[in-house]
Amino acid sequence: MEGVLVRKIKKICVFCGANSGKDVAFVNAAFHLGEVLGKRKIDLVYGGGKLGLMGCVSTAVAQHERQVLGIIPSAFTVNNLVGETCGKEIKVATMQERLVMMMELSDAFIALPGGFGTLEELFQMISWAQLSIHNKPIGVLNINGFFNGLLSFVDNAVKQEFITPRARKILISATTADELVDKLQAFRFESDPALSKLKWSPSSSQKEKLDLTLRL
Repeated sequence: MEGVLVRKIKKICVFCGANSGKDVAFVNAAFHLGEVLGKRKIDLVYGGGKLGLMGCVSTAVAQHERQVLGIIPSAFTVNNLVGETCGKEIKVATMQERLVMMMELSDAFIALPGGFGTLEELFQMISWAQLSIHNKPIGVLNINGFFNGLLSFVDNAVKQEFITPRARKILISATTADELVDKLQAFRFESDPALSKLKWSPSSSQKEKLDLTLRL
């Protein structure tokens, strides 16, 4: 990446499935991503537990002696529903509180294959970037074309003028972990002139936390 100003990334939040998926390539890619983060001395923030791809990536990061932080709703810890978190664990009350904390504690975001929860987390983070709530890079690791349909959907939304070309640049994609991390480090946020004027500070002294429930 000669000649490119590299963003300093110390912690990456990974969104991914609590299942392993049908293709063993997903498991292998999750372990490899964890290895890449470990070798690059990048710590992991994730949803906690040890199930599926979440367990794969967190185990690999921990094996490379990097910090692992699982942020998990208390409801998931009842009866050891998702297994033991690999590393430090923070319990929160709600899914929304979990996502806000992930945003605050991470420098970038990666989505691996997953289901509805993974997609919700990914698009919530994208919409918050679009609203200039944060300016952190977001990418998908497109293993064996898993995200091809999603990327085509987004590109069609641009074509139909529901997503601006500027906003489309928020979502990065790559087919290998090293390429994706390189792209995240090279990312330069381009805010929308109108949306960047939005004020996301508390409106009164009685409001202690931002209301981040707005979705586009």
